[in-house]
Amino acid sequence: MTADTTASAENPIDEEIKGQILRIVYDDVEAEPPVGEHYESLLKQKIAHAIDSVGIKLPKEARTQLEDDLFGYVASNGPIQQFIDDPHINEIMVNGADQIFIEKYGELILTDAKFDNSRHVRFTINHILNPTGRYIGQLRPTVDSRLADGSRVNVVIPPVSQQGPCITIRKFLKDKLTIQQLIQLGTLTTQMADFLELAVKARLNIVVAGNTASGKTTLLNILAAHIPNHERILTIEDAAELSLVQTHKVSLEAQSPNYKGEGGVAIRDLVRNSLRMRPDRIIVGECRGGETIDMLQAMNTGHDGSMTTVHSNSPRDTISRLETTALMAGIDIPIMAIRKQIASAVDLIVYLNRMQDGSRKNTQITEVVGMEGDVVTLTDIYQFHQAGMDERGKIRGEFRATGLRPMFAPKIEAAGFKLERGLFSTAG
Repeated sequence: MTADTTASAENPIDEEIKGQILRIVYDDVEAEPPVGEHYESLLKQKIAHAIDSVGIKLPKEARTQLEDDLFGYVASNGPIQQFIDDPHINEIMVNGADQIFIEKYGELILTDAKFDNSRHVRFTINHILNPTGRYIGQLRPTVDSRLADGSRVNVVIPPVSQQGPCITIRKFLKDKLTIQQLIQLGTLTTQMADFLELAVKARLNIVVAGNTASGKTTLLNILAAHIPNHERILTIEDAAELSLVQTHKVSLEAQSPNYKGEGGVAIRDLVRNSLRMRPDRIIVGECRGGETIDMLQAMNTGHDGSMTTVHSNSPRDTISRLETTALMAGIDIPIMAIRKQIASAVDLIVYLNRMQDGSRKNTQITEVVGMEGDVVTLTDIYQFHQAGMDERGKIRGEFRATGLRPMFAPKIEAAGFKLERGLFSTAG
């Protein structure tokens, strides 16, 4: 359909015609996403083509203004930009065009902000994904990505999502939290922090585990800061979030296939390739698939001091998760062989929990001791003991050392570090 209309300041483009243009842009973007470093120029070409398609006659100045207006609408974060800009907002959750939640100061809030329609949400999704080389469509309805500032983004569209396109953004703090700030926030104690610092410097293999939004990546980033500057570190992530301060580091990021199904690079491919890059330590942002078996083998073959995160419900469940994801590699390995790999590779599980009041606690620091029969044996070194809630609905409790000296203590001391008796004192 064309509009045989001459537009001017006196006869502006009406909303119906703009809607026609946007529908053409949307269909064109769906058919051939403008991905990669040329995203903006490719998108502007599609907008120009859509304007031509509706047959509007415009003076040059008016045409340029229309193209700029449409580009500003299509290539933007829409109504969620205000929440992205607010430093006090931790998460943004778009549940279709009409519902946007935020998490602020640990509280979930339904906002008054809305998108114009589902197509508007999809434009924002494309604006987030396409510049990074990613895209979303019927054949790939879920994608993980990130914003330019490192914030983590997950998007889901129909038919997977029944209420329309959804966006979940977990914001990455521009001012990275320090271990002292975590202590002040009540996430762990100085005693625990000192112990973890020694564990990193002594090259123990560490799994940071926890439930959703418990702060796993934040703590992983803080722990990695203790790695000596002379070591060569390789970080491997789905969407790059880690921000290491060391000089000798290489960051690898998985890539989704393009809209033609080409160019995909999986986490597992990167873990295996990293072994050929002479790493001293390997840090995998999250083990959740077949890459787990490669990570365990790397930990067992000279890459001591490596680290990763795992989504789980307890230290014991972390072992189960490692077993399950290792089996996803599709290699015919008996479960007992995998358990022995885990028991041999992993020294320490640092378990985080997002509590009912929204606070984050390092509820357990657990040693992986070894095997007893067919069971991987674990020993808690530190625990958080909850004692109820106060009148404000905040968690009450205390961190305690169990008093047990870890079996890997000789390894730490052999690396030249002294384990003070007070680290394991039950007096805290």
